[in-house]
Amino acid sequence: MIEAKHVSKYFDGSQVLYDINAVFETGKTNLIIGQSGSGKTVFMKCLIGLMRPEEGQILYDGRLLRSMNAQQQKELRMEIGMLFQGSALFDNETVLGNVMFPLKMFSPLSHAEQLERAHFCIQRVGLTNADSKYPSEISGGMQKRVAIARAIALNPKYLFCDEPNSGLDPRTSIMIDELLSDITHEYGMTTIINTHDMNSVLGIGEHIIFINRGHCDWTGNDRDIFRSDSQSLNDFVFASKLFREVKRFLQVEYENGKEVGGIPLEKV
Repeated sequence: MIEAKHVSKYFDGSQVLYDINAVFETGKTNLIIGQSGSGKTVFMKCLIGLMRPEEGQILYDGRLLRSMNAQQQKELRMEIGMLFQGSALFDNETVLGNVMFPLKMFSPLSHAEQLERAHFCIQRVGLTNADSKYPSEISGGMQKRVAIARAIALNPKYLFCDEPNSGLDPRTSIMIDELLSDITHEYGMTTIINTHDMNSVLGIGEHIIFINRGHCDWTGNDRDIFRSDSQSLNDFVFASKLFREVKRFLQVEYENGKEVGGIPLEKV
């Protein structure tokens, strides 16, 4: 579990985060959503430790990030996996080389054990026959899966994902969402995903934090969104005609006491 308590952040005297309180739960996909410029990326960087908030605290399973010494911070880094927006693969390294990188840098395992772990991670993301390929030889969706394999190579307790579906087609995006959800539950990680993809929100949003103009305006899950009376959240989530129609349909069905997809409305 990761906790943010009364986190505020300033740049050149201008406040960009305002007294944010949030809890990111273990074994769940925790999503940070919000418009571009809302502060969600700054908030994630504060959570990781790439930025230091002027006010507030970040705690990793009760461990205060601000109070950690250099050795403790190094140990924490070993527990964190990071999936970058553009995958950030090394062009001159094969799929295997990319996944091996964090193991070579930080793992005490022998070379043979590192190879075994890398092969396992590559297989886990469904790229069994891609070990010797270079990033330029595989699709964007495959590159994202390589990046996920690299992010979980050190068997992290905490996984941060920055816009994991950026640049992907809808079908591939769903596959990436399902993969992230599966490995989160499988390994009991605390997964935090920074996204503005509404398909991800409705598909894997087990716990959602909505950031609006630097404030935490709403928290809930993918079901709560359809019942929220937060105007700022509704303006963001239901900006498209499609999602407005989905919400209207669910509301009508709920009022009529019907089921959606065989699921009672009170459970939707």
